[in-house]
Amino acid sequence: MTQHLKREIPQQELREKWFKSHLLDREVELGELYDMPEEELDLIMAETAEIRSDSSNRERNLGKFCTAGYFLELSRIIDKRRLDSTNKL
Repeated sequence: MTQHLKREIPQQELREKWFKSHLLDREVELGELYDMPEEELDLIMAETAEIRSDSSNRERNLGKFCTAGYFLELSRIIDKRRLDSTNKL
């Protein structure tokens, strides 16, 4: 991660928080979302949205349900910022 990008990542997102993605077949750190290619970010959003959409997931594994929410919302924010910056060009 470059120094420039590291300064843009809020401190609370630098703490170790990971999501085990079955679609990407690896664990993803929260801070990695900022550098993730668009195709992978789309897969993370789809996978985490699926977890969040099934309310029984909350009962089965609250930690995974909450982590999926963090990853989904941050992915959406990053995606929107990328789209906004592309539209300004």
